[in-house]
Amino acid sequence: MLLSDDIKFKNLGLIVIDEEQRFGVKHKEALKKLRFETDVLTLSATPIPRTLNMALTGIRDISIIETPPLNRIPVKTYVMEFNEKTVVNAIERELKRNGQVFYLYNRIDTIESFALMIKKLCPKASICVAHGRMTGIQLEKIMSDFINHKYDILVSTTIIENGIDIPNANTILIDSANKLGLSELYQLRGRVGRSDREAYAYMFYPENLALTEVAYKRLQAISEHTDLGAGFKIAMRDLEIRGAGNILGKEQSGMIYQVGYELYTQMLEEATNEYKGEIKEVTFDTVIDFKHNLFIPDEYISDPKEKISVYKLIMRSQSDEDIDTAKEYMIDKYGKMPKEMEDIFSIAKLKVILKRVRVLSVIEGHYNMYIKLDKYSKIDAKKVSKLVSLEGSGVYFDKENLNQLIIPVVDDSLTWKINKVTEVILEIESEEENKDKSKEKSLADANIESQRKNKQNNIRKRKIIKINKREN
Repeated sequence: MLLSDDIKFKNLGLIVIDEEQRFGVKHKEALKKLRFETDVLTLSATPIPRTLNMALTGIRDISIIETPPLNRIPVKTYVMEFNEKTVVNAIERELKRNGQVFYLYNRIDTIESFALMIKKLCPKASICVAHGRMTGIQLEKIMSDFINHKYDILVSTTIIENGIDIPNANTILIDSANKLGLSELYQLRGRVGRSDREAYAYMFYPENLALTEVAYKRLQAISEHTDLGAGFKIAMRDLEIRGAGNILGKEQSGMIYQVGYELYTQMLEEATNEYKGEIKEVTFDTVIDFKHNLFIPDEYISDPKEKISVYKLIMRSQSDEDIDTAKEYMIDKYGKMPKEMEDIFSIAKLKVILKRVRVLSVIEGHYNMYIKLDKYSKIDAKKVSKLVSLEGSGVYFDKENLNQLIIPVVDDSLTWKINKVTEVILEIESEEENKDKSKEKSLADANIESQRKNKQNNIRKRKIIKINKREN
């Protein structure tokens, strides 16, 4: 309606976009074109990757409200294969406390038969169905009856994603959650837990289904981030998984998960510098992807902008000395570091080693870690062969890719994984590289010693000058 050619604004100065994630790029860009110097305020519990990336890179300003409404309790979230017994137990528990249930089923053609199946599982429950093909009058009556507790269970499509506030409904079951986006899952989970009563969210995926990597990461993220006000963390994870999209174009998400947000930010910075004529030397980089969520706890640093600054500080550390300096700065400014921060610095130190030896990537799969070597990797082929042939070394060649080493994961701790990869890389590093490293260290030590002597000489000279002044 507002974007119609028939609507003309006399002096538009501010545009407020609520539920920003539901708007397409075309709509938002059209709103901005209404007036050249229009201020735009977008509101969202889970901003889309493109918008969030613009905020994190400084193209837009960002403010975060993490304080939940009074007396709210985090929603208990379960991600699992579909199981009829779990469905029955979840529904019966809610009905026993005189509550109501949302059941999300996002296929209109078979939603009625699905509702009948739920009725057979829970014969005592009264069930209604709502979907987008119904008329406005039909939907209004169904929702009114559900709000007035004429029904126990509402089987619905994603039309309940926004604008539904029913404090008595505190259990939601989501069918085929693997097919929904992170933002949708977060919004749907937000339909329950809107009172001081404990709420439950069950997210099912089909039995015996091999989840895609992206679907697995989405479900893992929604199950891990259950605290109140987790929308920003969910959006950050969505940015990692889906990508930042095209800053100047239409795409609202891209393939950033293939390179990681850290590398993407670096690439964006390099492109910006090149556009400005500030071309910097291109350096080799390494991708590290362990199945652990590394983040700065809110208890340590609460301001999101400060967190981004810290991430960038660590990202730009190119040596052990840089990392140690950054670590000292962190301790001096924020106090003793929690384990999560120690893990981030351990990854940074591992990355220094991997970049030095020119390792392209270290990726953790379901059961193994895969170390991909560059064709110019600074390793000793004889040492690699010896290590692989050594019984009990736990290192193998990838038969399909001889430039890749495989390490089975026998310990799920991040510390073990970092130590194991470090041990393997140092074991196969070429002697020339070690000599160069020692030579660099010797030169660095000599430089430090020279600076120390120069400093002492300058102090002596100043003392002599002072003595001469007194005598004169």
